[in-house]
Amino acid sequence: MYTLGVMTSSSDLIRAARRELSGAPEATPRMRLAVVTCMDARIDPLRILGATVGDMHVIRNAGGIVTDDVIRSLTVSAVEFGTSRVHIIMHTDCGMHGLDEAGFRRRAIERTGAAPPGPMMGFDDVTAELIRGVERLRSSPCLSCVDRVSGSIYDVHAATLEPVVP
Repeated sequence: MYTLGVMTSSSDLIRAARRELSGAPEATPRMRLAVVTCMDARIDPLRILGATVGDMHVIRNAGGIVTDDVIRSLTVSAVEFGTSRVHIIMHTDCGMHGLDEAGFRRRAIERTGAAPPGPMMGFDDVTAELIRGVERLRSSPCLSCVDRVSGSIYDVHAATLEPVVP
Protein backbone atom coordinates (compact mmCIF):
# COMPACT_ATOMS: atom_id res chain seq x y z
CA MET A 1 0.00 0.00 0.00
CA TYR A 2 1.30 3.45 -0.87
CA THR A 3 1.72 5.99 1.91
CA LEU A 4 1.22 9.57 0.84
CA GLY A 5 3.87 11.20 3.00
CA VAL A 6 4.53 14.67 1.64
CA MET A 7 3.26 15.17 -1.89
CA THR A 8 4.46 18.15 -3.87
CA SER A 9 2.08 18.16 -6.81
CA SER A 10 -1.19 16.79 -8.08
CA SER A 11 0.76 14.60 -10.52
CA ASP A 12 2.31 12.85 -7.48
CA LEU A 13 -1.19 12.17 -6.17
CA ILE A 14 -2.32 10.82 -9.55
CA ARG A 15 0.68 8.47 -9.79
CA ALA A 16 0.00 7.20 -6.27
CA ALA A 17 -3.69 6.65 -7.08
CA ARG A 18 -2.83 4.67 -10.21
CA ARG A 19 -0.59 2.36 -8.18
CA GLU A 20 -3.15 2.01 -5.37
CA LEU A 21 -6.26 1.49 -7.50
CA SER A 22 -5.14 -1.21 -9.87
CA GLY A 23 -7.66 -4.02 -9.46
CA ALA A 24 -10.12 -1.81 -7.53
CA PRO A 25 -13.27 -3.48 -6.19
CA GLU A 26 -16.82 -2.93 -7.47
CA ALA A 27 -18.73 0.24 -6.58
CA THR A 28 -21.35 -1.77 -4.69
CA PRO A 29 -20.19 -2.14 -1.07
CA ARG A 30 -19.68 -5.77 -0.09
CA MET A 31 -21.07 -5.19 3.41
CA ARG A 32 -24.16 -3.35 2.06
CA LEU A 33 -23.18 -0.65 4.56
CA ALA A 34 -22.84 3.12 4.30
CA VAL A 35 -20.97 5.03 7.01
CA VAL A 36 -21.41 8.72 7.78
CA THR A 37 -18.50 10.23 9.67
CA CYS A 38 -16.40 13.31 10.22
CA MET A 39 -13.66 14.52 7.90
CA ASP A 40 -11.23 14.59 10.86
CA ALA A 41 -7.92 13.07 9.77
CA ARG A 42 -7.84 10.89 12.90
CA ILE A 43 -10.97 9.02 11.81
CA ASP A 44 -10.34 5.97 9.62
CA PRO A 45 -13.70 4.20 9.35
CA LEU A 46 -12.22 1.20 7.56
CA ARG A 47 -9.72 0.57 10.36
CA ILE A 48 -12.24 1.38 13.10
CA LEU A 49 -14.75 -1.15 11.70
CA GLY A 50 -12.18 -3.76 10.62
CA ALA A 51 -13.09 -3.33 6.97
CA THR A 52 -11.20 -2.96 3.70
CA VAL A 53 -11.66 -0.91 0.54
CA GLY A 54 -14.81 -2.06 -1.21
CA ASP A 55 -16.65 -3.07 1.97
CA MET A 56 -18.65 0.13 2.51
CA HIS A 57 -19.55 3.56 1.21
CA VAL A 58 -18.11 6.36 3.35
CA ILE A 59 -19.66 9.83 3.45
CA ARG A 60 -17.66 12.47 5.28
CA ASN A 61 -18.21 16.07 6.29
CA ALA A 62 -17.25 18.43 9.10
CA GLY A 63 -18.67 16.82 12.24
CA GLY A 64 -20.33 13.83 10.58
CA ILE A 65 -23.54 15.88 10.60
CA VAL A 66 -26.61 14.53 8.82
CA THR A 67 -27.25 17.23 6.23
CA ASP A 68 -29.45 17.27 3.14
CA ASP A 69 -26.38 16.36 1.09
CA VAL A 70 -25.68 13.35 3.33
CA ILE A 71 -29.26 12.18 2.74
CA ARG A 72 -28.75 12.71 -1.01
CA SER A 73 -25.61 10.56 -0.99
CA LEU A 74 -27.21 7.86 1.18
CA THR A 75 -30.21 7.76 -1.16
CA VAL A 76 -27.86 7.06 -4.08
CA SER A 77 -26.04 4.45 -2.00
CA ALA A 78 -29.27 2.67 -1.06
CA VAL A 79 -31.21 2.97 -4.32
CA GLU A 80 -28.41 2.49 -6.85
CA PHE A 81 -26.00 0.28 -4.90
CA GLY A 82 -28.23 -1.67 -2.53
CA THR A 83 -26.89 -0.60 0.83
CA SER A 84 -29.30 -1.70 3.52
CA ARG A 85 -27.54 -0.40 6.64
CA VAL A 86 -26.27 3.04 7.66
CA HIS A 87 -23.99 3.73 10.61
CA ILE A 88 -23.05 7.19 11.85
CA ILE A 89 -19.70 7.53 13.60
CA MET A 90 -19.20 10.78 15.49
CA HIS A 91 -16.19 11.30 17.73
CA THR A 92 -14.72 12.91 20.81
CA ASP A 93 -12.58 16.05 20.50
CA CYS A 94 -14.43 17.14 17.33
CA GLY A 95 -13.78 20.62 15.97
CA MET A 96 -17.52 21.14 15.41
CA HIS A 97 -18.23 20.50 19.09
CA GLY A 98 -18.77 23.92 20.66
CA LEU A 99 -18.07 25.77 17.41
CA ASP A 100 -18.64 29.52 17.74
CA GLU A 101 -20.56 30.12 14.50
CA ALA A 102 -20.25 33.92 14.56
CA GLY A 103 -16.54 33.74 15.34
CA PHE A 104 -15.95 31.18 12.62
CA ARG A 105 -17.81 33.29 10.03
CA ARG A 106 -15.78 36.34 11.02
CA ARG A 107 -12.48 34.41 10.68
CA ALA A 108 -13.58 32.98 7.31
CA ILE A 109 -14.39 36.44 5.97
CA GLU A 110 -11.11 37.86 7.30
CA ARG A 111 -9.09 35.05 5.76
CA THR A 112 -10.91 34.53 2.46
CA GLY A 113 -13.01 37.62 1.90
CA ALA A 114 -16.15 35.49 1.68
CA ALA A 115 -18.72 34.15 4.12
CA PRO A 116 -19.27 30.39 4.05
CA PRO A 117 -22.61 29.28 2.58
CA GLY A 118 -25.26 28.24 5.05
CA PRO A 119 -24.87 27.38 8.71
CA MET A 120 -21.75 25.57 9.91
CA MET A 121 -23.88 23.32 12.14
CA GLY A 122 -21.67 23.14 15.19
CA PHE A 123 -23.12 21.34 18.20
CA ASP A 124 -22.84 21.40 21.99
CA ASP A 125 -23.52 17.74 22.77
CA VAL A 126 -22.06 14.97 20.60
CA THR A 127 -24.46 12.31 21.91
CA ALA A 128 -27.52 14.48 21.29
CA GLU A 129 -26.26 15.34 17.78
CA LEU A 130 -25.69 11.66 17.00
CA ILE A 131 -29.19 10.75 18.16
CA ARG A 132 -30.65 13.64 16.12
CA GLY A 133 -28.79 12.39 13.02
CA VAL A 134 -29.97 8.81 13.46
CA GLU A 135 -33.55 9.96 13.95
CA ARG A 136 -33.37 12.18 10.86
CA LEU A 137 -32.17 9.27 8.73
CA ARG A 138 -34.71 6.85 10.17
CA SER A 139 -37.53 9.28 9.36
CA SER A 140 -36.35 10.15 5.84
CA PRO A 141 -38.77 8.82 3.22
CA CYS A 142 -35.84 8.63 0.77
CA LEU A 143 -34.26 5.97 2.97
CA SER A 144 -37.32 3.80 3.58
CA CYS A 145 -35.51 0.95 1.80
CA VAL A 146 -32.74 0.96 4.46
CA ASP A 147 -33.22 -1.76 7.08
CA ARG A 148 -31.11 -0.33 9.89
CA VAL A 149 -29.67 3.03 10.98
CA SER A 150 -27.37 3.08 14.01
CA GLY A 151 -24.73 5.29 15.56
CA SER A 152 -21.59 5.22 17.68
CA ILE A 153 -19.07 7.61 19.17
CA TYR A 154 -15.38 6.99 18.53
CA ASP A 155 -13.01 8.06 21.30
CA VAL A 156 -9.97 9.43 19.45
CA HIS A 157 -7.74 9.11 22.51
CA ALA A 158 -8.69 5.60 23.64
CA ALA A 159 -9.32 4.31 20.07
CA THR A 160 -12.63 2.78 21.16
CA LEU A 161 -16.04 2.78 19.51
CA GLU A 162 -19.01 3.12 21.86
CA PRO A 163 -22.45 2.18 20.51
CA VAL A 164 -25.02 4.86 21.35
CA VAL A 165 -27.96 4.03 19.09
CA PRO A 166 -28.10 0.32 18.25
